[in-house]
Amino acid sequence: MLLTRLRVPRLPADWSAELPAVRHLHAHGLTFDRQVTFLVGENGSGKSTLVEAIADVCGINSEGGKAGTRYASAGEPSPLGQSLDAELTVTGLGLLRGPRRRRRGFFFRAETLFNLGQRVSGLPGYWEGSLAEQSHGEGFFTVLDRMLAGPGLYLLDEPEAALSFRSCLRLAGLMHRVSREGGQIICATHSPILAALPGARIVELGEDGVGSVAWEQLQVVDDWRRFLAKPDFYLRYVLEDD
Repeated sequence: MLLTRLRVPRLPADWSAELPAVRHLHAHGLTFDRQVTFLVGENGSGKSTLVEAIADVCGINSEGGKAGTRYASAGEPSPLGQSLDAELTVTGLGLLRGPRRRRRGFFFRAETLFNLGQRVSGLPGYWEGSLAEQSHGEGFFTVLDRMLAGPGLYLLDEPEAALSFRSCLRLAGLMHRVSREGGQIICATHSPILAALPGARIVELGEDGVGSVAWEQLQVVDDWRRFLAKPDFYLRYVLEDD
Protein backbone atom coordinates (compact mmCIF):
# COMPACT_ATOMS: atom_id res chain seq x y z
CA MET A 1 0.00 0.00 0.00
CA LEU A 2 1.11 3.54 -0.76
CA LEU A 3 -1.80 5.66 0.48
CA THR A 4 -3.45 4.35 3.65
CA ARG A 5 -5.72 7.13 4.88
CA LEU A 6 -7.30 10.45 3.94
CA ARG A 7 -8.78 13.03 6.23
CA VAL A 8 -9.87 16.64 6.09
CA PRO A 9 -8.60 18.35 9.27
CA ARG A 10 -10.34 21.60 8.32
CA LEU A 11 -13.20 22.05 5.90
CA PRO A 12 -12.25 23.86 2.66
CA ALA A 13 -13.50 27.40 2.10
CA ASP A 14 -15.59 26.62 -0.99
CA TRP A 15 -18.63 24.67 -2.16
CA SER A 16 -16.94 21.29 -1.66
CA ALA A 17 -17.32 21.76 2.11
CA GLU A 18 -21.05 21.12 1.66
CA LEU A 19 -20.56 17.68 0.11
CA PRO A 20 -21.59 14.90 2.53
CA ALA A 21 -18.50 12.93 1.47
CA VAL A 22 -16.17 15.78 2.42
CA ARG A 23 -17.94 16.26 5.74
CA HIS A 24 -17.53 12.53 6.39
CA LEU A 25 -13.78 12.76 5.73
CA HIS A 26 -13.65 15.72 8.10
CA ALA A 27 -15.40 13.78 10.86
CA HIS A 28 -14.12 10.24 10.28
CA GLY A 29 -11.50 10.09 7.55
CA LEU A 30 -11.27 7.34 4.94
CA THR A 31 -8.98 4.32 5.19
CA PHE A 32 -7.56 2.42 2.20
CA ASP A 33 -6.86 -1.25 2.88
CA ARG A 34 -7.05 -2.74 -0.63
CA GLN A 35 -4.86 -2.34 -3.69
CA VAL A 36 -7.90 -1.28 -5.71
CA THR A 37 -10.61 1.06 -4.42
CA PHE A 38 -13.64 2.13 -6.44
CA LEU A 39 -15.50 5.34 -5.66
CA VAL A 40 -19.11 5.10 -6.79
CA GLY A 41 -22.14 7.35 -6.51
CA GLU A 42 -24.49 9.60 -8.43
CA ASN A 43 -23.36 12.63 -10.41
CA GLY A 44 -22.62 15.42 -7.96
CA SER A 45 -21.71 13.11 -5.08
CA GLY A 46 -18.09 14.28 -5.16
CA LYS A 47 -16.24 11.34 -6.74
CA SER A 48 -14.24 13.39 -9.26
CA THR A 49 -13.75 16.22 -6.78
CA LEU A 50 -12.19 13.80 -4.30
CA VAL A 51 -9.96 12.11 -6.88
CA GLU A 52 -8.68 15.51 -8.06
CA ALA A 53 -7.93 16.49 -4.47
CA ILE A 54 -6.02 13.22 -3.94
CA ALA A 55 -3.97 14.08 -7.02
CA ASP A 56 -3.20 17.51 -5.55
CA VAL A 57 -2.09 16.22 -2.17
CA CYS A 58 0.02 13.45 -3.73
CA GLY A 59 1.88 15.75 -6.13
CA ILE A 60 0.13 14.60 -9.30
CA ASN A 61 -1.25 17.30 -11.60
CA SER A 62 -5.00 17.43 -11.02
CA GLU A 63 -5.43 18.25 -14.73
CA GLY A 64 -4.09 14.78 -15.47
CA GLY A 65 -0.60 13.39 -15.98
CA LYS A 66 2.41 12.06 -14.11
CA ALA A 67 3.54 12.65 -10.55
CA GLY A 68 5.98 15.55 -10.27
CA THR A 69 5.09 17.16 -13.61
CA ARG A 70 2.61 19.77 -14.81
CA TYR A 71 1.23 20.15 -18.31
CA ALA A 72 -2.11 21.91 -18.45
CA SER A 73 -2.03 24.15 -15.40
CA ALA A 74 0.45 25.69 -13.01
CA GLY A 75 -2.25 26.96 -10.69
CA GLU A 76 -2.73 26.29 -7.00
CA PRO A 77 -4.32 23.06 -5.75
CA SER A 78 -8.07 23.12 -5.23
CA PRO A 79 -9.36 24.25 -1.83
CA LEU A 80 -10.14 20.61 -1.00
CA GLY A 81 -6.68 19.57 -2.18
CA GLN A 82 -5.15 22.14 0.14
CA SER A 83 -7.29 20.94 3.06
CA LEU A 84 -6.78 17.21 2.50
CA ASP A 85 -4.23 15.25 4.52
CA ALA A 86 -2.83 12.00 3.11
CA GLU A 87 -1.11 9.33 5.18
CA LEU A 88 1.50 7.56 3.06
CA THR A 89 3.58 4.47 3.79
CA VAL A 90 7.36 4.60 3.55
CA THR A 91 7.07 3.14 0.06
CA GLY A 92 4.41 5.69 -0.81
CA LEU A 93 6.58 8.57 0.36
CA GLY A 94 9.42 7.35 -1.83
CA LEU A 95 7.29 6.88 -4.94
CA LEU A 96 5.23 10.06 -4.62
CA ARG A 97 7.48 12.58 -2.85
CA GLY A 98 10.96 11.25 -3.51
CA PRO A 99 13.34 12.34 -6.28
CA ARG A 100 11.31 13.65 -9.21
CA ARG A 101 12.59 11.13 -11.75
CA ARG A 102 11.71 8.21 -9.48
CA ARG A 103 8.13 9.25 -8.74
CA ARG A 104 5.49 6.77 -9.85
CA GLY A 105 1.99 8.09 -10.09
CA PHE A 106 -0.47 8.92 -12.84
CA PHE A 107 -3.87 10.60 -12.97
CA PHE A 108 -6.06 9.41 -15.83
CA ARG A 109 -8.68 12.13 -16.18
CA ALA A 110 -11.06 11.36 -19.03
CA GLU A 111 -12.13 14.93 -19.79
CA THR A 112 -8.58 16.28 -20.21
CA LEU A 113 -6.86 13.22 -21.65
CA PHE A 114 -6.61 14.38 -25.23
CA ASN A 115 -5.28 17.80 -24.21
CA LEU A 116 -2.58 15.94 -22.32
CA GLY A 117 -1.96 13.72 -25.33
CA GLN A 118 -1.22 16.73 -27.54
CA ARG A 119 1.63 17.65 -25.20
CA VAL A 120 3.24 14.30 -24.40
CA SER A 121 2.37 11.72 -27.08
CA GLY A 122 5.58 10.24 -28.44
CA LEU A 123 7.80 11.62 -25.68
CA PRO A 124 10.08 9.22 -23.75
CA GLY A 125 8.22 7.53 -20.92
CA TYR A 126 4.80 7.96 -22.50
CA TRP A 127 2.99 6.28 -25.37
CA GLU A 128 3.99 6.14 -29.02
CA GLY A 129 2.02 7.81 -31.77
CA SER A 130 -0.74 10.39 -31.68
CA LEU A 131 -4.04 9.79 -29.91
CA ALA A 132 -5.70 11.78 -32.71
CA GLU A 133 -4.93 8.92 -35.09
CA GLN A 134 -6.89 6.43 -33.00
CA SER A 135 -10.54 6.08 -32.10
CA HIS A 136 -11.65 7.60 -28.83
CA GLY A 137 -11.73 4.22 -27.09
CA GLU A 138 -8.46 3.03 -28.62
CA GLY A 139 -6.75 6.21 -27.44
CA PHE A 140 -8.03 5.69 -23.92
CA PHE A 141 -6.71 2.16 -23.79
CA THR A 142 -3.37 3.12 -25.33
CA VAL A 143 -2.79 5.49 -22.41
CA LEU A 144 -4.10 3.11 -19.76
CA ASP A 145 -2.04 0.19 -21.03
CA ARG A 146 1.16 2.26 -21.17
CA MET A 147 0.87 4.33 -18.00
CA LEU A 148 -0.54 1.78 -15.55
CA ALA A 149 2.30 -0.61 -14.76
CA GLY A 150 4.19 -1.67 -11.67
CA PRO A 151 4.33 -0.02 -8.24
CA GLY A 152 2.79 3.44 -8.15
CA LEU A 153 -0.40 5.33 -7.32
CA TYR A 154 -2.86 5.37 -10.19
CA LEU A 155 -5.87 7.67 -10.01
CA LEU A 156 -8.62 7.11 -12.58
CA ASP A 157 -11.63 9.35 -13.14
CA GLU A 158 -14.33 7.55 -15.13
CA PRO A 159 -11.91 5.65 -17.41
CA GLU A 160 -14.87 3.73 -18.87
CA ALA A 161 -16.19 6.90 -20.57
CA ALA A 162 -15.02 5.87 -24.05
CA LEU A 163 -14.71 2.12 -23.57
CA SER A 164 -16.91 -0.64 -24.95
CA PHE A 165 -18.15 -3.55 -22.85
CA ARG A 166 -15.22 -5.72 -23.90
CA SER A 167 -12.71 -2.92 -23.38
CA CYS A 168 -14.03 -2.47 -19.84
CA LEU A 169 -13.35 -6.16 -19.26
CA ARG A 170 -9.81 -5.63 -20.57
CA LEU A 171 -9.37 -2.71 -18.21
CA ALA A 172 -10.53 -4.83 -15.27
CA GLY A 173 -7.85 -7.35 -16.24
CA LEU A 174 -5.24 -4.59 -16.45
CA MET A 175 -6.22 -3.29 -13.00
CA HIS A 176 -5.87 -6.78 -11.56
CA ARG A 177 -2.40 -7.15 -13.07
CA VAL A 178 -1.23 -3.77 -11.79
CA SER A 179 -2.50 -4.51 -8.28
CA ARG A 180 -0.48 -7.74 -8.24
CA GLU A 181 2.59 -5.76 -9.35
CA GLY A 182 2.31 -3.51 -6.29
CA GLY A 183 0.33 -0.66 -7.80
CA GLN A 184 -2.49 1.03 -5.91
CA ILE A 185 -5.53 2.18 -7.86
CA ILE A 186 -8.26 4.61 -6.81
CA CYS A 187 -10.95 4.80 -9.47
CA ALA A 188 -14.10 6.93 -9.67
CA THR A 189 -16.55 5.06 -11.85
CA HIS A 190 -20.15 4.44 -12.91
CA SER A 191 -19.24 1.05 -14.41
CA PRO A 192 -20.63 -2.09 -12.74
CA ILE A 193 -18.13 -4.05 -14.85
CA LEU A 194 -15.08 -2.39 -13.30
CA ALA A 195 -16.58 -2.36 -9.81
CA ALA A 196 -17.01 -6.14 -10.00
CA LEU A 197 -13.22 -6.66 -9.86
CA PRO A 198 -12.59 -9.39 -7.25
CA GLY A 199 -10.77 -8.23 -4.14
CA ALA A 200 -11.46 -4.54 -4.68
CA ARG A 201 -13.14 -2.31 -2.12
CA ILE A 202 -16.18 -0.34 -3.23
CA VAL A 203 -16.77 2.97 -1.45
CA GLU A 204 -20.10 4.66 -2.10
CA LEU A 205 -20.49 8.44 -1.83
CA GLY A 206 -23.99 9.61 -1.10
CA GLU A 207 -26.25 11.76 1.02
CA ASP A 208 -25.15 9.91 4.16
CA GLY A 209 -21.45 10.47 3.49
CA VAL A 210 -19.08 7.62 2.65
CA GLY A 211 -19.38 3.90 3.28
CA SER A 212 -18.27 0.50 1.99
CA VAL A 213 -20.81 -1.45 -0.01
CA ALA A 214 -20.96 -4.87 -1.66
CA TRP A 215 -21.20 -5.01 -5.46
CA GLU A 216 -24.58 -6.76 -5.30
CA GLN A 217 -25.98 -3.88 -3.23
CA LEU A 218 -24.92 -1.10 -5.58
CA GLN A 219 -27.76 1.00 -6.94
CA VAL A 220 -26.12 1.11 -10.39
CA VAL A 221 -26.07 -2.70 -10.51
CA ASP A 222 -29.75 -2.89 -9.62
CA ASP A 223 -30.59 -0.17 -12.15
CA TRP A 224 -28.82 -1.97 -14.98
CA ARG A 225 -30.41 -5.31 -14.11
CA ARG A 226 -33.87 -3.78 -14.14
CA PHE A 227 -33.26 -1.79 -17.33
CA LEU A 228 -31.90 -4.77 -19.29
CA ALA A 229 -34.83 -6.88 -18.18
CA LYS A 230 -37.46 -4.27 -19.17
CA PRO A 231 -36.01 -1.31 -21.13
CA ASP A 232 -39.45 -0.15 -22.27
CA PHE A 233 -40.50 0.34 -18.67
CA TYR A 234 -37.80 3.00 -18.23
CA LEU A 235 -37.83 4.54 -21.70
CA ARG A 236 -41.55 5.33 -21.65
CA TYR A 237 -40.84 8.00 -19.04
CA VAL A 238 -38.29 9.86 -21.13
CA LEU A 239 -39.54 9.46 -24.71
CA GLU A 240 -41.96 11.97 -26.10
CA ASP A 241 -45.35 10.68 -27.19
CA ASP A 242 -45.76 10.31 -30.95
